[in-house]
Amino acid sequence: MFLHCLNHWNFEAPSARRQVATVDEVSAYKINYTRWLVFCHVPAFCDSLPHFDTTLVFGRTLLRAVFRSVYSQLMDKCHSERDRMPPEKRILVLTHFPKFLCMLETEVFATNSPIWDPDFKPEPPSTATVTMETKSPAVGAVKFEKLIVPAAEKGGFTTVNVSPGFAGFGKKQLRDSTGLSVGEKRTAPADGPSCSRISASEAKKRRTVEPVEDVPEDVVTKIVATLEGVDMIGPEAVFPENAPRDEAAKQEEKQGIIQFHVVGNSLTRPVSKQVVLWLIGLQNVFSHQLPKMPKEYITRMVFDAKHKTLALMKDNRPIGGICFRMFQTQGFSEIVFCAVTSSEQVKGYGSHLMNHLKDYHIRQNITHFLTFADEFAIGYFRKQGFSKDIKIPRSMYQGYIKDYEGATLMHCELNSRIVYTEFTAVVRKQKKILEKLIEMRQEDVEKVHPGLTCFKEGVRVIPVESIPGIQETGWKPVARNTRVSRVTEECNDPDTLYNMFKNVLNAVCFLEKQMMMVMMCVFQVKNHSAAWPFLKPVDKNEVPDYYDHIKFPMDVKTMSDRLKAGYYTIRRLFIADMTRIFTNCRLYNSPDTEYYRCATALEKYFQTRMREQGLWDK
Repeated sequence: MFLHCLNHWNFEAPSARRQVATVDEVSAYKINYTRWLVFCHVPAFCDSLPHFDTTLVFGRTLLRAVFRSVYSQLMDKCHSERDRMPPEKRILVLTHFPKFLCMLETEVFATNSPIWDPDFKPEPPSTATVTMETKSPAVGAVKFEKLIVPAAEKGGFTTVNVSPGFAGFGKKQLRDSTGLSVGEKRTAPADGPSCSRISASEAKKRRTVEPVEDVPEDVVTKIVATLEGVDMIGPEAVFPENAPRDEAAKQEEKQGIIQFHVVGNSLTRPVSKQVVLWLIGLQNVFSHQLPKMPKEYITRMVFDAKHKTLALMKDNRPIGGICFRMFQTQGFSEIVFCAVTSSEQVKGYGSHLMNHLKDYHIRQNITHFLTFADEFAIGYFRKQGFSKDIKIPRSMYQGYIKDYEGATLMHCELNSRIVYTEFTAVVRKQKKILEKLIEMRQEDVEKVHPGLTCFKEGVRVIPVESIPGIQETGWKPVARNTRVSRVTEECNDPDTLYNMFKNVLNAVCFLEKQMMMVMMCVFQVKNHSAAWPFLKPVDKNEVPDYYDHIKFPMDVKTMSDRLKAGYYTIRRLFIADMTRIFTNCRLYNSPDTEYYRCATALEKYFQTRMREQGLWDK
């Protein structure tokens, strides 16, 4: 609300400040006022000039200069219009808005406020926090490891090297402008206070999910040694069947043919010439591969300091990249552009590029991607784990990401325990280990047992565990909780109880709010000028044949009685009864009658009011 006011506010002229400000303050304000006229105010009514929002092109100096005057005028305007505001808006504007402005004033004029710190990163919301298991994996040969990366220094790096082939060793490292490593290998300590933040409900859930016993480590080690020996010989070593899409790209990365760098522009730190050249190259790649996107828009996004680009480099020039913007406070990143030059496509670069981006974001504790994909890009994003099912609340991203016409919003949730650049290799090895374990188990249970003879002796039912050989197959009886034990278990968990009670209260509050909206809609329909024929039931004495034609009569009075009695438990019932009023009227009366015209007018009014209350989906 406050940003909207700033974008449409007419600031006072510099001459009005001469009595209350110093000469230097008036001079500085005059410069900002002139810029505001040229870039924001005049272009609003002069279409030949490019228009910019005040909040996007101005910063601390103008905000401090105009804040107190805007604050005062805004409060005066709100109090003068309080009688014309709806009740819910009046509470928001006169109660909560002044508190917000008072708190904002303290931050605006504070010298060490975090709102002026470009590197300030608050804790992400609970939906995006990453917790880590304290139990170390049972098998060390095939596992995903958790990445522990210390907070980046405030030294000015503008590029991050995430390519192990380019670095000369297998560890992923972050590099600042001096080349010093600030990252470590993905390792998960077995225990310790740094990784033991697990709630009681999470611990209980893991106790129920984790298997009681695992495959012995020595067995898995022998299988892995056997598989590694098999992989080194035979045609599979040279021509693997069903190789992953990114396998060729991974080999090129290990050989140093391609590298990956996270690059971005900066307004607070010096940017090297090499990074600027890479950004120009990325702008050219995006412009050629995305011809429908305006070049000026691509340039603005690539060189915007809030955006970064994961660049795919070959022969020291960009051949592809993914431009993205992180929203640390919201716990997600928006993918803006994603492209690989046409001559380098169908080589697995796109999949490997996205996997590097996922690993990079996990290191930043961001586990959600959002992007708008056109009809040609939906297939690619689906292969990378994106879905049209958005699993994060709309309030988390609404107003943050850029909206595109004709595009589909897609979402991807990352798993912090997965190294995505090694995902396909690990899954393939896990599959081979599982197949080998099945073969070993089959060898153990291949023994043929004699048939059961107990049924010939009159026995009708026997326990499953008494069947010879059933235990050797790995069968175990299913443990079922009784109703009493389940209730006791739920009641003993405070986190579970809290979530259950919270959901019930939210549902009750939502229903109460929805019923208030329905009552308001009925009141508005009653007072409409076209509602007079439908306010009460049709009198049988005045219209004798009405009930012969209309089998399910309905009127506003009956609906009001039903509403007070709590009949309308869902809005579909309310809409159905109101629609029946209009349908009955059109069925009994001809189109040239006054009643027919009243039904049409009142129906339009009813639908408009329902949309305003958020109760109409059609």
